Amino acid sequence: VQLQASGGGLVQAGGSLRLSCAASRDTFSRDAMGWFRQAPGKQRELVATINSGGSTNYGDAVKGRFTISRDNAKNMVYLQMNNLKPEDTAVYYCNTVFGFSIDAYWGRGTLVTVSS
Repeated sequence: VQLQASGGGLVQAGGSLRLSCAASRDTFSRDAMGWFRQAPGKQRELVATINSGGSTNYGDAVKGRFTISRDNAKNMVYLQMNNLKPEDTAVYYCNTVFGFSIDAYWGRGTLVTVSS
């Protein structure tokens, strides 16, 4: 399993970013996928998930600001982040929900820095 996140960068508070994740996985269309983040000195946490049917779930900290989506034809997962806050600063990773549960399959994340 290879998971490559991209799209991070430096943005001012209130700004927006769109993260992308390319997944090399034959079962992608059937996998529940998610975005997760890890801030300095903190544990990795769930940001958002999307199942094979397109149902979504969000962490309380990002509800109403972030939107997860997927394109099964391209094996891609996206995270649209609006109204960013300094506390959103973290390295963002994509993974299968299963991989998150067993702490495995982590690929390279992408750094998001939000300045105040």
